[in-house]
Amino acid sequence: MGLDDKIKNAAEDLTGKAKEATGKATDNERLEAEGQADQTKANVKKAGENVKDAFK
Repeated sequence: MGLDDKIKNAAEDLTGKAKEATGKATDNERLEAEGQADQTKANVKKAGENVKDAFK
């Protein structure tokens, strides 16, 4: 996993956490769900990169 990929995944995860927190604070269920989805995407990408790294 390249450093660039790690930074992008971390940024996407942080963005998701911020969206989720904002959604909870403002009672905006759509924004909260969008934040959770962003976090899930980042985690899936991280897992995929970890699998690639395991086979190197």
